[in-house]
Amino acid sequence: MSQLDQSHAARPALRPRQLAEKALPEHNRRHNRALVLQHLFYSGALSRADLARTSGLTRVTVGDLVAELQSEGIVHELGQRQGTRPGKPATLVEIDADAFHIAAIDLSPGDAFAGVVTNLRGEVLHRLTQPLAGATGEAAIEKVLILVAGLIGAAGSRLLGIGVGTPGIVDGEGIVRQAPNLGWYDLDLGARIRRAFDYPVHVANDANAAALGVRTVFPARGEGGEGDGATALDTAESLLVVRVEHGVGAGLVIGGELVQGEQFAAGEIGHVVIDEDGEECVCGRRGCLEVIIAAPHLKRRLAAAGDEGHEQVLTDAGRALGLALSPVISILNLNLVVLSGPAELIGGRLIDTARQTIQARTMSAVSNGLDLRTATGDEDLVLLGAAVLVLQGELGVS
Repeated sequence: MSQLDQSHAARPALRPRQLAEKALPEHNRRHNRALVLQHLFYSGALSRADLARTSGLTRVTVGDLVAELQSEGIVHELGQRQGTRPGKPATLVEIDADAFHIAAIDLSPGDAFAGVVTNLRGEVLHRLTQPLAGATGEAAIEKVLILVAGLIGAAGSRLLGIGVGTPGIVDGEGIVRQAPNLGWYDLDLGARIRRAFDYPVHVANDANAAALGVRTVFPARGEGGEGDGATALDTAESLLVVRVEHGVGAGLVIGGELVQGEQFAAGEIGHVVIDEDGEECVCGRRGCLEVIIAAPHLKRRLAAAGDEGHEQVLTDAGRALGLALSPVISILNLNLVVLSGPAELIGGRLIDTARQTIQARTMSAVSNGLDLRTATGDEDLVLLGAAVLVLQGELGVS
């Protein structure tokens, strides 16, 4: 069981994010509908009175919205609440997790694209992989379409949409501006998938998707991190997720909001130069973080170093990661950083050295509050985040 995949009996109540305040009149109904769904998503079964109280909406408004959602099959009644409260017991309602299914794909692994079908709770119902076999450009797009077709065929309910986490810089319209490892430039991947299958498609950078997966799905499920650190994930409004796979990237959430940057390149730490005399990177520079700690490069150096040099290679990689993260953590005063990637690479010596490097290069007021943890074994982070993209875009749940 992974460090982010442990259930905890007692957890603080989570409040829905981003929709805490009422919207302007012209989009009140859509906003209020999303607000009701968010409370049900994070809190589970609630009565209509509970929803009115926690959302700040009137009982009449809540009643109308619940009736609308019931008619669409998104919400259903569970029956009366059990208890000793005076008066007529309240009827509980909850999201019907299987009202819709979601197809989510992760294009970040270097050997095979991965895909899952989830329900509205982010629970994985079906898995598929599509070997990449070195494909780039149009050939890689065809692999994506084959994978999506398989997932649509495996869905056991109405499909709400398709979510995609892809490496590279992805703009606000879902266009992949550049993904050098896949040979994609100015590719409207969402449009290609929509033309082929006629479903809503939402595309984001893979590290950004991973950050959404950590921030949204795990707390909603009642899952946190290791030991006493679980509440850090439950309550964190700001966090950084660093993905170490075929490339290296980071997803940043500040105050509950995903940060994408002015050119949609926030989190592109893989191409921060750490060693000017280092290996040449695909971007044309030398000594980028990516050529030091990305999985293919790290595995190659470990194989060349043998048993005697194994620990030193991981130490050097951990130091490089610590050097790249130290100014980011210090500037933003982050308390939670999640490192995701192959367990045999990022655990142990690498993350320990990264932690020591950060402590040595930041003020104690910053590093003493830092929870730097791994998400080893949670290969689904990007997939879950891709599902969140669909929940956000189609139902307003974030």
